[in-house]
Amino acid sequence: MQYIDNIIFLILLVAGFGLFAKSLQKIYRNIRLGREINRSDRKAERWETMATVAMGQSKMGKRPVAGILHLFVYVGFVIINIELIEIIVDGIFGTHRFLASVFGHTFYNFFTATLEVLALLVVIGVVVFFIRRNFYGVKRLTMKELFGWPKNDANWILIIEFALMVAFFSMNTADYILQMRGVLPEHGSFPISEITLVPFLEVFSFDNGFLMFVEKGAWWFHFVGILFFMNYLYYSKHLHIILAFPSTWFANLDKKGQFNNLDSVTKEIKLMMDPNADPYAAPAEGDAAEVPSKFGAEDIFDLNQVQLLNAYSCTECGRCTSVCPANITGKKLSPRLILMKTRDRLEEVGRNIDKNGKFEDDGKKLLNDYITKEELWACTTCNACTEACPVLLDPLSIIFEMRRFLVMEQSAAPQELNLMMTNVENNAAPWQYNQADRLNWANEN
Repeated sequence: MQYIDNIIFLILLVAGFGLFAKSLQKIYRNIRLGREINRSDRKAERWETMATVAMGQSKMGKRPVAGILHLFVYVGFVIINIELIEIIVDGIFGTHRFLASVFGHTFYNFFTATLEVLALLVVIGVVVFFIRRNFYGVKRLTMKELFGWPKNDANWILIIEFALMVAFFSMNTADYILQMRGVLPEHGSFPISEITLVPFLEVFSFDNGFLMFVEKGAWWFHFVGILFFMNYLYYSKHLHIILAFPSTWFANLDKKGQFNNLDSVTKEIKLMMDPNADPYAAPAEGDAAEVPSKFGAEDIFDLNQVQLLNAYSCTECGRCTSVCPANITGKKLSPRLILMKTRDRLEEVGRNIDKNGKFEDDGKKLLNDYITKEELWACTTCNACTEACPVLLDPLSIIFEMRRFLVMEQSAAPQELNLMMTNVENNAAPWQYNQADRLNWANEN
């Protein structure tokens, strides 16, 4: 019977990690649909940024209550799953609490006691988050753009994490009672379970067989639950648990608000300003390949790979939208929704490729079909959204590239902007009068 359990465990383990690897491969393929961008410079600064922001949660502290609770859940859940190593060894070889023989009695007691304390902090964190998200009425968590799947997804994650922690405590409680009865050897310290659940179970005087069933059932539930959670991440905003690390490493480290120049336009300007240049000469080898097929971004293929990575990494926390002046004043723009819509379009393109073997034109674009011009032109480019993001995502860069497409490819700028650009061209100033009259105000009484 033990061998059958081991075989079932191994099958589930291979299937779970295999499906997870397939999901990551699909995400990687979709991200590579974007344009290549070189973000390999300043490596020391990038490693430091990733360590402090993704691992150290440094930006979460700007909202202390949510930041501390998130730290409880993040640190607790990650460290508790170190026990997955023990579960895998026990499941494959049929051992029981394998790490007890590795760590030794004293350190293993410290290890299991620490896990129990962290599990309690996770339970506190997810319960408060659930109440806060569903009953407290935080505006950025109750906006219309989160209705449906985004809200349900957040709640399901909290429920799954709570259930996994309950299974963890149930396993430890049954194990502790069996140890006290001499059925299992003594190993581990379980202070939280001993205080809370052990008295509850002992009231009913359950026999050893039932307690063995509870311990083993909770063990299996915890294992299968982790595999389910891991594969659920692909469909969830909680993919940021993994992608926050590369997103912060590849983050834009340039000055805030500094926009990029198009190489093709820069070369054209330099050519115009060079009196010795021949405008009819054939381009140098390699130059033709660097000229983009279009200016700006109309669809996900025109965005760069870091922008697509950002779309997958969005936590949907709404911190960006809550500080956006356009959104605050009632305009349609929501930086969070820009990233969510980009991910939706990217996933749609991915399904198209899965179905046809390659992308077949579906008659849709990111511009207009997902993100409207009204949203794009509502942006003031103040950079508040990128500053507020806890994992350094940059929705502003997507907005800017799509506005660049509207102006440079479709000449579809708003009338006010066209008038300003005409004045700059004719008068060297955004105002509609001759530049010779620009200082007349100084002579006015």
